Amino acid sequence: MRAPDNVSFMPWLRDRGSLTARIQARGHFAVRVLRQGLDSPTADEALALGLPRQARAWVREVALFCDGQIVVFAHTVLPHRPRGPLSLWLARLGNRSLGALLFAHPGFERGTMKFKRLDRRQALYTPALAALQLADGATGALWARRSQFDFAGQSVLVTEVFSPYVLRLSPSGKENSTKPRGVL
Repeated sequence: MRAPDNVSFMPWLRDRGSLTARIQARGHFAVRVLRQGLDSPTADEALALGLPRQARAWVREVALFCDGQIVVFAHTVLPHRPRGPLSLWLARLGNRSLGALLFAHPGFERGTMKFKRLDRRQALYTPALAALQLADGATGALWARRSQFDFAGQSVLVTEVFSPYVLRLSPSGKENSTKPRGVL
């Protein structure tokens, strides 16, 4: 897990708290929905959720902003069946953060977090590059984490892909004056 290009990302990757709250502590937070609707999950998402490969799922992709800069691409997958409260909540979220909902309700349980270095071989790499507004090859790879949350018999898979710009954020809300290694 510890590699030269991820050392700076480790505090962001390993934090089990609310990513929304962490970004809010650093500046003005906003969410922009990029797409939401029924779609097929990737092969690894279907496997993680115990779905047949051709199953349909609710897929939501958003860009998370801090002070007008995109810092995270979030990709959420919720199985279409069984339907339950998560289905309704996801459909009504709009430009609000799913993380705010997940961490505000005591019934949610977060499973094991997984980390991955994304490159062209992974299905989410190209959509993440586009969402984060990064040029292909500008970063070489992107770091992501994935968590599964369970609530009322439903499971939702949340993948968060971090822009190098997230490393410029400081807890005071001001951009770091020094540029971490490997950052644009």
